Amino acid sequence: MRKIRFRTIFSRMMFMQCLTVALAVLLVGAVLTIVVHAQKVGEYGTQLNRYAQIVRELLSGNTSDADTRIKQIAQDGDLLIEQIGAHGEVKAYYTDARWKAYAEQSLKDTAYARVAAHANEVGDSLRHYFAKGAFPVLTCYCAVGEPTDSGLLLVNGDLTQIRRSTLELILWTVLISVLALIASGIVTYYTSYRVINPFVEMNHAVQCYSRGDFSTRIPVDGKDEAAQLGRSLNEMAEQLRGLEDTRRSFVANVSHELRSPLTSMKGFLEAMQDGTIPEEDFPQYIDIVLNETRRMVTLVNDLLDLARIESGTIQLNFEIFDINELIRRTLLTFEARLNENEMEMDVRFAQEQCSVFADPAQIGQVLRNLIDNAIKYSPKGRALMISTYSMRKTVYVTVRDNGIGIPQEDVPHVFDRFYKVEKAHTPAPQMGSGLGLSIVKRIIEQHGQSITVRSARGRGTQFTFTLERASSMKRVSDGGKRNVS
Repeated sequence: MRKIRFRTIFSRMMFMQCLTVALAVLLVGAVLTIVVHAQKVGEYGTQLNRYAQIVRELLSGNTSDADTRIKQIAQDGDLLIEQIGAHGEVKAYYTDARWKAYAEQSLKDTAYARVAAHANEVGDSLRHYFAKGAFPVLTCYCAVGEPTDSGLLLVNGDLTQIRRSTLELILWTVLISVLALIASGIVTYYTSYRVINPFVEMNHAVQCYSRGDFSTRIPVDGKDEAAQLGRSLNEMAEQLRGLEDTRRSFVANVSHELRSPLTSMKGFLEAMQDGTIPEEDFPQYIDIVLNETRRMVTLVNDLLDLARIESGTIQLNFEIFDINELIRRTLLTFEARLNENEMEMDVRFAQEQCSVFADPAQIGQVLRNLIDNAIKYSPKGRALMISTYSMRKTVYVTVRDNGIGIPQEDVPHVFDRFYKVEKAHTPAPQMGSGLGLSIVKRIIEQHGQSITVRSARGRGTQFTFTLERASSMKRVSDGGKRNVS
């Protein structure tokens, strides 16, 4: 036998809910039919008992009109009343011809014969049994007469009407079951459709996302779980689209930044090789080639650093050190650029010494990236400020410039990978790879800390990151090394 398969959630829900409703209605109908049938048969048996008691009293009283009255009872109740004597003689009372045939057949019935054979054992109690024949019969029987000359009285009633009522009830139950099944199918279809349709739309949207089309949005209506999932997928699509736009912009920028220096380097080297550039000018062009090489190496190193940080392969070496001292040493490496750009550095330390618990090498890279950006995006002659202060268990480090600032619409994205405020591909002193701030953010996050930015166009930019404050008694049980994933 071939197994029925339901390939969709919608078909399974339809089948299960309709089947549940149909079985429930059929079960209730079956129980109701049995109860009603039993109740009607019981009531009819009680009625037969009353007839039997009246007939028994008439037979025991030996009244002259007993036969006439018994026939009237048989006619009024549509009954077959049989009196079996102690020696097996039978006297029947009936008015309908069908009872004549039944009386003749009942004498051959084994159940009937057993009752007649044990007439002396019946006593005064009233008992019933069902007989099968051309039509169903309920028989009430009891003893009648003196114990020494005991006879048997049988009052037979036709159950055809009760059975017909029961069959009608069964038909009504089936009809109601069919109607309930149709109604439940309609209701289930619309309810299941409302439940399943959002997931169908989500599946279509996800397939579009897998093909790189992030413009598709899921219609969201309501506040249920499906609506919440739809909103989450829409937000994810928006983020993926932004990331894809950023990636494409980054690929374009990196391609240009790599192709341009490689092209110029190739041209200079070929010119030096074929003699176009005189040998006495070689040092000048070799310096140009070296500068372009250093720029490409910086770009590649940033890419590798970001890849290692995000893959979790970098092992942080936590130790206690003075963040103020680290800032002083870092500023010394920028002294030449500060003098070249005629910039002053305003250093503000709330305390002479401020101990933190972190990886000094990684935090040094954070400081270098932030200070490099501050110098890069500030006009000549502007002052830069760097400060530290502590509050409870946290140390705050701030790097602020008075440069061109960042537009408000770009502020939320400055830490995104490959994101650059300046979208042009034309090389400029202010342009970078768009990876420095991404590296900064991920280093700070690996330390379990946070970094924030405040900026406005033409009013400068301020970066503030936090570090864990350390006491002089702090120790690290794992030797100061942590694997960060």
